[in-house]
Amino acid sequence: MNVSFDDKQPIFQQVANIIEDDILNGTFHVDDQILSVAQFSQLFQINPATIVKGIGLLVNEGILYKKRGLGMFVTTDAKQKIQLKRRERFTKELLSDLLNEADKLGLTTQEIMDMIKRLRKD
Repeated sequence: MNVSFDDKQPIFQQVANIIEDDILNGTFHVDDQILSVAQFSQLFQINPATIVKGIGLLVNEGILYKKRGLGMFVTTDAKQKIQLKRRERFTKELLSDLLNEADKLGLTTQEIMDMIKRLRKD
C-alpha cells in the first residue's frame, strides 16, 4: 500500500482515517482483526507511536476494541459510528463551505441542486 501523508492534519489522524476508510469499504468487517502496530508501522514507514495514537483515537470512539494479547478488532457498530461522524463533519465543514461559496457567487438552491445532479448523473 502506497500512502502519502499530507500536512493538513496530524499523521496519527490520517492513520485513523485510513483505518476508517478500510472499514467503510469492506476491507475490515465486524470482529475482524486489523493489522498490528508493527505491520502498520512497516507498511506506512512511520513511527509505531504514531500508529498507536491513531488506533487509540478509534478505540476511544468505540470503533475498535482490544482483545488482550491478540490485538485490535472492529466493533459491531463501527461502520455506523464512522458514517455518523463523517456525515456530521460533511454537513458542518464541506456543505457549510459550499453554501458560503455559493452565496458569494449568487447561486440559488436550485442551481446548486442541478449542478449536483449533473455531477452524480442520477
